[in-house]
Amino acid sequence: MTAAEEPTAAHPRFAEALHALGLDDLRSQVRRFPDSTRTAAEAAAALGCDLSEICKSLVFAADGVPVLVLMDGASRVDLERVRQELGAEKVTRANADLVRETTGYAIGGVPPFGHRTKTRVLADRSLLDHDTVWAAAGTPYAVFPMDPKTLIHHAGGTLADVREQPEGPRAT
Repeated sequence: MTAAEEPTAAHPRFAEALHALGLDDLRSQVRRFPDSTRTAAEAAAALGCDLSEICKSLVFAADGVPVLVLMDGASRVDLERVRQELGAEKVTRANADLVRETTGYAIGGVPPFGHRTKTRVLADRSLLDHDTVWAAAGTPYAVFPMDPKTLIHHAGGTLADVREQPEGPRAT
């Protein structure tokens, strides 16, 4: 049995991606929980970490083309900022079918890399506020830790400021 064939808590497609990237050692760090870690709040509660230490992998459609946004679990994506960053006319949240078709995973289990198709990735700078973030490992019950710079690198992400800003005066 090769390392890629050994049982893991990660989704098989994600385990294959880890192997292809030379990250087999990360497979042993994947944590599977009996209860769902589908939402950032559920994952943070299961891990006992801060909500902002969760890395959400969210799929949007920019002029109909899928784009993945990596965002800290305590923040929301600002669609107008994503639109501006991409130079798109319109950005909308992807439906469950588009998410699965694009990534190969169901909503709530989408990892930051190891997807079925090559997709443009924007990573919010807020992820860099942490030494380690936790992301989905391909199922709504499994997560893995990684330092944000390495995670963004493997995702092929471009750093951007795409999170909603608190209400109040905006700097110009």
